Amino acid sequence: MSSNQEVKSAEQNPTQNPTEDNSLADENQSQWKTQLGAFFSSWKFKLGVVLTSLVMFFLLVFFWSHLMAVTGMKLWASSAKAKPIECMIKDTNSDEYISCTALLDGQVVPLECGTSILNLGCRVNYGTASPSIRSLKIKK
Repeated sequence: MSSNQEVKSAEQNPTQNPTEDNSLADENQSQWKTQLGAFFSSWKFKLGVVLTSLVMFFLLVFFWSHLMAVTGMKLWASSAKAKPIECMIKDTNSDEYISCTALLDGQVVPLECGTSILNLGCRVNYGTASPSIRSLKIKK
């Protein structure tokens, strides 16, 4: 009768051997590592990394001048207590300045901001109209 009780208790409380659990976990882990290693060594993954790097490089080169102009506009705006608005994407006349705008005392100020890291900052672009000395109220 005691052997029947042992069989019933074994059926009710099945215990697994801990060495079997460890071997299954090791097998799953090694299989996972093998699949992951195969993925990283595949030509599709390598081609994807190369193409992604090239696209990111070309985007950085294309937008570099815009990023430098925006940085210069923000520097100018913070020193002039103005609100930066926006810069153009590219230098269209190859003078290494990009047209930007800022809002100063409720007026839109046209700026030309440098596109080089060595030329951060902006200058006010008056266009063909120079500022009137009388409107600046300069005292002699």
